[in-house]
Amino acid sequence: MNATLATNAAETDTQADICKSIDLGSSRLNEHIAAATQCVAPTWPLDEFIAVNPYWGWVGQSMEQAAGRLGTLAGTRLTMPRDWFAQQWAQGLLQRRHLEQALRAALPASQSRPSNASDAAVQAQVQALVAELQGKSAPLHRLALLTDLRDAGAPPRWGQSWSELVTHQVSQHCAAFFDRYQSTWQMDTGAGLYGSWREQLAADHGLPWPEGRAALKARLAALPPSSQALIGAALDALGIAEAGRQAYLSAALMAIGGWAAWCAYERWQAGLRGQTNDTLVDLLAIRLAWEWLLHDSAPPGAVPAGWAARWSGADEAARALVQAQRTDWLLQRAVEIAYREPLIFGLSRPPKARDEQAPAPAVQAVFCIDVRSERLRRALEAVSPQVQTRGFAGFFGLPIAYSPLGSALSRPQLPGLLSPACEVTEAGESAALGQVLAGKRRQALQWRQRWAEFRAAPASSFSFVESMGLLYGAKLVADSLPRRAAPARWEDTGLPPQAAAALHPCLAQVASDPAGVAAQAKTILTAMGLVSDFAPLVLLAGHGSQSANNPHAAGLDCGACGGQSGEVNARVLADLLNAPAVREQLRALGVVIGQGTHFLPALHNTTTDEVVLYDVEDVPAALQPALQQLRGWLEAAGERTRAERAASLGLAALAPQGAMLRQSLRERGNDWAQVRPEWGLANNAAFIVAPRSRSQHLNLDGRSFLHDYDHRLDPELKVLTLIMTAPMVVTNWINMQYHASTVDNRRYGSGNKVLHNVVGGRLGVFEGNGGDLRIGLPMQSLHDGHALRHTPLRLSVFIEAPPEAIDRVMAAHDIVRQLVGGGWLQLFCINPQDSAVLQRRQTGWVDVQGAAPFADGEMGGDASNGAHTFNN
Repeated sequence: MNATLATNAAETDTQADICKSIDLGSSRLNEHIAAATQCVAPTWPLDEFIAVNPYWGWVGQSMEQAAGRLGTLAGTRLTMPRDWFAQQWAQGLLQRRHLEQALRAALPASQSRPSNASDAAVQAQVQALVAELQGKSAPLHRLALLTDLRDAGAPPRWGQSWSELVTHQVSQHCAAFFDRYQSTWQMDTGAGLYGSWREQLAADHGLPWPEGRAALKARLAALPPSSQALIGAALDALGIAEAGRQAYLSAALMAIGGWAAWCAYERWQAGLRGQTNDTLVDLLAIRLAWEWLLHDSAPPGAVPAGWAARWSGADEAARALVQAQRTDWLLQRAVEIAYREPLIFGLSRPPKARDEQAPAPAVQAVFCIDVRSERLRRALEAVSPQVQTRGFAGFFGLPIAYSPLGSALSRPQLPGLLSPACEVTEAGESAALGQVLAGKRRQALQWRQRWAEFRAAPASSFSFVESMGLLYGAKLVADSLPRRAAPARWEDTGLPPQAAAALHPCLAQVASDPAGVAAQAKTILTAMGLVSDFAPLVLLAGHGSQSANNPHAAGLDCGACGGQSGEVNARVLADLLNAPAVREQLRALGVVIGQGTHFLPALHNTTTDEVVLYDVEDVPAALQPALQQLRGWLEAAGERTRAERAASLGLAALAPQGAMLRQSLRERGNDWAQVRPEWGLANNAAFIVAPRSRSQHLNLDGRSFLHDYDHRLDPELKVLTLIMTAPMVVTNWINMQYHASTVDNRRYGSGNKVLHNVVGGRLGVFEGNGGDLRIGLPMQSLHDGHALRHTPLRLSVFIEAPPEAIDRVMAAHDIVRQLVGGGWLQLFCINPQDSAVLQRRQTGWVDVQGAAPFADGEMGGDASNGAHTFNN
């Protein structure tokens, strides 16, 4: 009896140990999967395209450490090749003193100050660094996946490698699975991404397989049914040890990085709704299944002995690459110092004292912080000293989605980091008229949809042109001719111009909850630094772009407005600030807006630098003369801005001819064949958070984001916290997207715009007819065909506030500490007391000096200081 009990107890203990081991293994696998998937940054759909930092999942490490990791796992660099730095040196843009400053900044604090001994050592290192400019960057030795090993043998078919076949097959499946807008025949997605892939691959008769299709079907049927079980089984079968599993999973995802980014977007959006989404894990399972299939079908000798064990050394390999890339990061720091020198010199000048006798401004113009606004703001201030400009986030602090009357659309009008909290619709002169116009729009949109379905139907693919004949040919000819007017908005479909103008976006809560709207309005005005001394006209200028036949058109609109223009946000904010009930509630909150002040919404067209004013019929009669005067100032400022931009667009000869230049830019925006309607945010390099008086004397050459901020009005640091946790993060995303698309366009950019094919109506683009989903910016947004138009520099952030105030915000927010401490951006403080510029480093704040190699009032900034060729 006792022996039996002892035996049963021993068996129970053994089973418990086995279960514990299984649970522990499953837990570890979940951790590896979570770590790998969390490193993938999302990409937004084309119609909501916003700038994204593709390295976002790696910001917990320093940028240098992330570069070592990404080089080892994906074969990508985070800096330009060595010959690019050599060109900077040859052109005089990079000089010896910049190299010396970069070296000293890399030294421990105790050694950074010159002394007889240390100075000689630093000079020797500078000389060695100069010699290194003629060398090559350290080679990348990416750890091989199974697909890479199979590429060394016989290809699956002539002209196509196994890596290409796998990427193409997975990509085509994802395109069909996620498509909701383009294909007439939809895939059954009930089994999920991984389950549907197994079904579709088993039914694919065109896939070459060495053992034959029957063997492949049997192998697919034997795969584990769940994605997590597949991943674990595949790792076991491949022989990947525990120490190398996270690295292997990360590398597998990066091998299909475009669709991984899309799945990360699906997960991001689900998170904003408080839900979960596992498509990224399913995609990882699909990619691991291919690794397993190729492993089991590999001929003898195709998988080298010790291959799997190498993945356990991924961390060591990444650390070795960090050391090997030290020279490239010193050079990167040096070119950033070279850019900042004159900027620091200009910002460290004490601003002019305000003239108390000067008249109050006639207009206060609030623009988006977007770098393209800097040129127009500077021009507007030069045209009239009666205009005071300010910079604020382009969504104007409104957490809204926009739903036009008569449409099922609901589109976000705020940064992708946030989720809409309320919905804006349209109103007309009366509710009855609004319903009539909504019906007309709905009917017109339905006919447009039917027309599109007819054109796309399989039965009409060959008969469409024959059916329509010359009727449609005339439309094609008309579309190809140069046009000066901006294309009609889809929102105006089916509406006469006067009727369309009668509708305007508004927030329903203005009437139902004026107190709540007023509280939100006070928060916005406080963050804007505009709570008193209002001018008679306050211009709220959103911005948008104009281009034709451009899948990435939304990427040229306001990145802070969900890839949309800022028109809706500007009009909604102006409408609520002009509402008497809201103003009455604001007065009770201590913000007094006089009856003589009117808020006027506008839109800055960044392609043509024209400013459209909205809802002008609501401007009081007493302000009509001021309105006409403002129109004249905006026209003159636009002409100056267009002339300044002309050379960068190859239109220097038209710069003195204002009317012809404007006509050319309008036609450029409407030209179906134009691949470079404008340069967007190319060459962005700095974010200045300070009163406008700090930078007003500088020509920042359209390279700086400008956000007004007065620390004296922010004793509780609420506004500073908002700026450092929202606009500063958004500008980092913009800066890093341009950086990544420039240094490695193959992985983080979308290649040649001429070859783009839209996927799923809005998901993204293929370059050609397949391959991975392309993310990031097309090469034509970065390169003019002769030289780079974007210089890949990490964002330099300058904040005018006491250093201890900035430190308090950093201490309270992990993401800010990571971005600054990891070198993902460079943070500077402009000390309000003495205008000294300090840089935040690991050891604390360090005083930095600027130099003035340019003439007063200039910041240099030749955007064409790259020399990589690109064939269109």
